[in-house]
Amino acid sequence: MNDANRATRLLKLLQSLQAGAGQNADGLAKACGVSRRTVFRDVEALRQAGVPVAYDSEAKRYSIPGEYFLTPTNLTAEEALALLFVCRELADKKSLPLLSAAQSAASKIESTLPASLRESIREASRPLSHKPMPVGSHDDQASLYSELLAASVNRLNVEIDYESLTEYERVTTTLRPYRLMFHNHCWYVIGRSSLHRSVRTFNLRRIKSLKTLDKKFPSPRGFSLEQYLGNAWRIIPEAGPDQVVHLRFAPLVARNVAEVLWHPTQRCEFTENGSLDFYATVSGVNEIVWWVLGYGDQVEALKPLKLRKLVAQRLENAARQYRHA
Repeated sequence: MNDANRATRLLKLLQSLQAGAGQNADGLAKACGVSRRTVFRDVEALRQAGVPVAYDSEAKRYSIPGEYFLTPTNLTAEEALALLFVCRELADKKSLPLLSAAQSAASKIESTLPASLRESIREASRPLSHKPMPVGSHDDQASLYSELLAASVNRLNVEIDYESLTEYERVTTTLRPYRLMFHNHCWYVIGRSSLHRSVRTFNLRRIKSLKTLDKKFPSPRGFSLEQYLGNAWRIIPEAGPDQVVHLRFAPLVARNVAEVLWHPTQRCEFTENGSLDFYATVSGVNEIVWWVLGYGDQVEALKPLKLRKLVAQRLENAARQYRHA
């Protein structure tokens, strides 16, 4: 009976701590029908159980952070299946720092589902599988990611030493981290660089050191990620006017290419012999070169001339390497 009474009392205390902006010891004692001494003892018991009971020394009030408990959500079987499947499949790949937390949240949600629904979800998930694209482990970037995220949220400048592939040297710059973005295989931070005096994209893997500065930067009201990326083929727009790319894919790969939305501006037209004319308007051609090269002799870059020359040069260099094979 004592254990049952104590459990009921602790539950009442939890409910009181979750309500409003917190209560002092007298208020909690009154709400739970116990003495102040019992309140102190029960608060400590909750803390030992892992509940983050906070105390505001100025207001002399106890409370539990709002994000610790979330209102239960009624999920349909399809919603629960989708959530649990995505979290389980992706979290083990370590491609996103947030996914381990998502997997933990999914496990908690699963434990609250009725037993019959849990079993139905397990049955339904057996035929499902997902093969993600190759990604590198981001374990060594976890602290870097956390520091940049905190700096972005708090609008604090950071100083980075960066191994630049375009400038062929290590550079140091003060960065205003506007956005963190995961694309294909890597995490990137996008922000204004003091060295370049413009918004730039930096690969987290090439950041050799990072120091968060005390100086804050103003809210980037004029910054839009969509506007910055423009019509870039992937994530790095180039200066100058956009260009229309015209590629011709051989019949062997034409349908596979046409079935995928590679770029928001793309337009596909099949010819009589089964080849595919592929058009897209892009902000610079350097990024698209590598995609074109991936199709080898099954594609021809027709326009613009700069793209055609870049592809030709890469293929000549490759052929030179295999000439004596």
